[in-house]
Amino acid sequence: MAETTVAEVIAELTALEDPKIREVNEKHGDDHAVNLSKLRALAKRLKTQQELARQLWETDDTAARLLATLICRPKVFERDELDLMLREARTPKVHDWLVNYVVKKNPHAEELRLAWFADPDPVVASAGWELTTERVAKKPEGLDLAGLLDVIEAQMKDAPDRPQWAMNHCLAQIGIEHAEHRARAIDIGERLEVLKDYPTPPNCTSPFAPIWITEMVRRQHGK
Repeated sequence: MAETTVAEVIAELTALEDPKIREVNEKHGDDHAVNLSKLRALAKRLKTQQELARQLWETDDTAARLLATLICRPKVFERDELDLMLREARTPKVHDWLVNYVVKKNPHAEELRLAWFADPDPVVASAGWELTTERVAKKPEGLDLAGLLDVIEAQMKDAPDRPQWAMNHCLAQIGIEHAEHRARAIDIGERLEVLKDYPTPPNCTSPFAPIWITEMVRRQHGK
């Protein structure tokens, strides 16, 4: 499928659409109707095609953009290109896949993390927090963890949904990965009560930071 055209891909994505999937996704702010397992299978068949990925992104179609994040070459995007793409990412799923599958693998990730972290747009700022959480877990050297906890303590309670969720993830990750900050992270979570009553399915861990931290630490020590 090396010579696959955008029109052919869009036609295949359209054929995969299921109204029931769209109905479920719309409850979460997404507007695509394609089963993600089938979308991943299509990506596997297409393999890496950077130019096709760029063309799919330009369609502004959510399923096409999700597919684009799977068949692109993450490392070749320029900084400004990724900044624009993030601001164009209308739906939560496109935002999440762009950050996780593309930006995190790009050489400009740290530069973008710093720029987005301070952005006045709350959705863009949430991407900065997501990249910060990645560093907390994998490359914490040079991060001011106590300073991050200060910001979370001051801002998370009243933050809009997307950055609030991202801050909460960062709070939990600090508590899970860094024992010296664990007690303070749990205390902040208990006092702010963010996501305390979030409905959690059976056999899933609550996103409420004190429960999340305690459970993940328990699992680590139980290995």
